[in-house]
Amino acid sequence: MELTADLVEEKIQTYPEIQPLAHAEEEHLEMLPDMLASGDYGWRDPEWIVQWYGRRFLGTIPNADQRAIEDAYDENDYEAVHDAISGAVDAEGVAEKLSHLTALSGVDVPVGSAFCQFIDPDRYVALDGRQWSVLQEAGELDEPYPETPEAADYERYLEAYRSIAERCDRDLWDLYRAVWVLGSEQ
Repeated sequence: MELTADLVEEKIQTYPEIQPLAHAEEEHLEMLPDMLASGDYGWRDPEWIVQWYGRRFLGTIPNADQRAIEDAYDENDYEAVHDAISGAVDAEGVAEKLSHLTALSGVDVPVGSAFCQFIDPDRYVALDGRQWSVLQEAGELDEPYPETPEAADYERYLEAYRSIAERCDRDLWDLYRAVWVLGSEQ
């Protein structure tokens, strides 16, 4: 399979039909970047990112596993969350952003990548094994999804995403939606 502009366009159109969270995602992509950058948000706004990360799979991740991540995240106090997000907003590179975010309980590199996506959707996209597998199958990534992704893995993933997005003349969110659909078809 080759990720072409035509294929990406076709799959983008299908996304809302298979992802019930599509409307909520659009709303959050519009409001969260400014809120997170300004620091003007409540507890539930960043908590939504953690919940979205696992719940978008609609039951693929066992509920107990997702709840464990959410419960771990809930152990953080508001000030720690605020400090981590502020640090990530101000950070220059992927590793530095993730360093701030993964200091939080319940936030590993994949969940941290979701925070990056909602901090700056023009430059970042969420990392997960299904998306990675689609890129690998398309010949865009050489190695299988790592058991425990690290910042360097996320940087490779982002590099592949950005290259495809540029080649297809789409933004990262458009490409994410197309790759999501392709992953659901596997």
